Amino acid sequence: MPETVSVPQLETDLTNAGLTPRQIVAELDKYIIGQDDAKKSVAIALRNRWRRLNAPEEMRDEIIPNNIIMIGPTGVGKTEIARRLARLADAPFIKVEATKFTEVGYVGRDVESMIRDLVDLAVTQAKEAQAERVMETAKERAEERLLDVLLGTEKQNRPSLGAGFNLPTPSEGDGAGASQESDDLRARTRERFREMLREGELADREVEIDVSQNQSPTLQMFGPMGLEEMGINLQDMIGNLGGQRRKKRRVKVDEAQDLLVHEEAHKLIDQDAAKMEAIQRVEQAGIVFIDEIDKVAGRTAAKSGGPDVSREGVQRDMLPIVEGSSVMTKHGVVKTDHILFIASGAFHVAKPSDLIPEMQGRFPIRVELNSLTEGDFYQILTVPKNALIKQYKALFGSEGVEVNFTDEAVREVARIAAHVNEDVENIGARRLHTILTTLLEEVLFDLPDGRDSTTINIDADYVGERLDSIVTNRDLSQYIL
Repeated sequence: MPETVSVPQLETDLTNAGLTPRQIVAELDKYIIGQDDAKKSVAIALRNRWRRLNAPEEMRDEIIPNNIIMIGPTGVGKTEIARRLARLADAPFIKVEATKFTEVGYVGRDVESMIRDLVDLAVTQAKEAQAERVMETAKERAEERLLDVLLGTEKQNRPSLGAGFNLPTPSEGDGAGASQESDDLRARTRERFREMLREGELADREVEIDVSQNQSPTLQMFGPMGLEEMGINLQDMIGNLGGQRRKKRRVKVDEAQDLLVHEEAHKLIDQDAAKMEAIQRVEQAGIVFIDEIDKVAGRTAAKSGGPDVSREGVQRDMLPIVEGSSVMTKHGVVKTDHILFIASGAFHVAKPSDLIPEMQGRFPIRVELNSLTEGDFYQILTVPKNALIKQYKALFGSEGVEVNFTDEAVREVARIAAHVNEDVENIGARRLHTILTTLLEEVLFDLPDGRDSTTINIDADYVGERLDSIVTNRDLSQYIL
């Protein structure tokens, strides 16, 4: 019986790290430069979950999360903070765009779909976690199935495996002695094939296996109005009426082994336990990041038929979910009371106060993120674990070439990024991607065709030679950088 997860055990798993806010900020500092106020707010929000689950039981349901609005221009780290926080907490996380939703009665996605998508993701994660736990058993079962195929015991015949791999024929005889001898011979043959299989001697041989068929529909089916809101997939319902289809495939032994391991692991997964675990993880630890919340904030008093009516309608539809309600999904009912919602927006035109008052009340924590400076760009290029310079070193390394950036070159790239952001359009750290792509375009293009040297040095003169003419031409900067 596959391992299931009880509610107390799950709550322990969700909080076993017990990181303090200071430790959470230290982890975020490894990937995100600056934005100390935002890091501090999300660190407190994450720690409060641990505090809630360790509070007296009669008070747990009364403690609601303090949702956060992050205010700042694009590319300053809003999404990255939320994503890294979710990874740090090992929590189900989804990022949605507020502009993708429409109010009830209009064509488009309803706001409850964000919760259904989050649950789907959590169920997938729970199944993958269960599959990891049963992987050893799955491998053993797959090996036995593959040996049955190799030895022909599934069909009660003896297939030809090619030259040098003919099965020995039992000696003729009758009675119990002959039967025992035949059984011993089959057992020895099976163990011999098991040894050959594990040593890879049969990897290139072809076998025919019977596996479940992944049905990839060519026609998308739409159900009656309301089924999607209930989380019911009409296509799945119709597809399952005839039972699971199977097909025969002729593949090499190593591929057959992978297919059978995957199928056996799927059989060992307790689907109901995975769904229960996923729903509990969503309810206790889910994080929903709502980007571009400012785009659904009305800028003026709504007039009949104006666009602000639709914007306000989206907010009003979103409000029950953020406040705490029950959402029907195909995996079960999900309560949103303790899901952490993090909203973000540039708020260049609209202001947080343009949101409806009820929505403002459900996002009590407001954090303003700062625009990135030249010094920030320099640190972004060099300090984080996934710094852009380190990423490019890895890309060049895959071609057997070492690329070295001098400190002056890195500082020049940072200076140009800050200058172009001020002069053209402030897109934050994303500007570094465009600049480095332009800077290294020729080198990356020529790299696979061979070079005389296995080392490339990028200095400040090279950066100036490649980028100065573009930076000084504002029109070119708009289109290239």
